[in-house]
Amino acid sequence: MRIQFRLNGRPVAVDVPPGRRLLDLLREDLGLIGTKEGCGEGECGACTVVVDGKPRLACLTAAVQVEGKDVLTIEGLSEAGQLDPLQEAFIETAGVQCGFCTPGLVMAAYALLRENPRPTRDEVRAYLSGNLCRCTGYAQVVEAVLRAAEKACPR
Repeated sequence: MRIQFRLNGRPVAVDVPPGRRLLDLLREDLGLIGTKEGCGEGECGACTVVVDGKPRLACLTAAVQVEGKDVLTIEGLSEAGQLDPLQEAFIETAGVQCGFCTPGLVMAAYALLRENPRPTRDEVRAYLSGNLCRCTGYAQVVEAVLRAAEKACPR
């Protein structure tokens, strides 16, 4: 089946077999390897992408479900080689440790900040609760999101 959607701001038309996961389409067919497969069961959040402004688990999303939609991956956050302020905040706060979960965390945090530009610490923790990280203990991740929010919307 041929599907069309916008990927990181650009139109894409691609043939996908029935049952193809969005995760596999992104990584294997389109070469966007920033989206990671952790558990493959929707439990870890490593494969989080943003579809029409909402976080989605690419391992649980059939590729055909993004027909006509806007899909944003970690590769689409930077512009002309310039990191997104959220990505910079993750680096500044050491929210990036081994890095495996980082793309999913960043994409979930991006969706949060689009929905709620001034979240509280508790709101950040609650929103990111579906993204698992074994390295950071989450303190640096939460700090990164709050720092990015402060830069984008200073009080």
